[in-house]
Amino acid sequence: MKNRIKVLRAERDMTQEQLAELAGVSRNTIISMEKDKYCPSLKLGYRIAHVFGVGIDDVFTYEPDKDGPSGDDE
Repeated sequence: MKNRIKVLRAERDMTQEQLAELAGVSRNTIISMEKDKYCPSLKLGYRIAHVFGVGIDDVFTYEPDKDGPSGDDE
């Protein structure tokens, strides 16, 4: 899953610490998401989108080929 968190933060002149506080997570969580090392829960994804005042699709993009094998039974 790709995200635009760093871009959205920059557009709003927001630090990682500020976003973390508003989203209710640690700064390390924000860092990990920005580096594509952590995929947030749906609930956290919506909280982050809400902080930015945008829809979740404006923050996150699902890329099935990057998530490993896919199957219809999942």
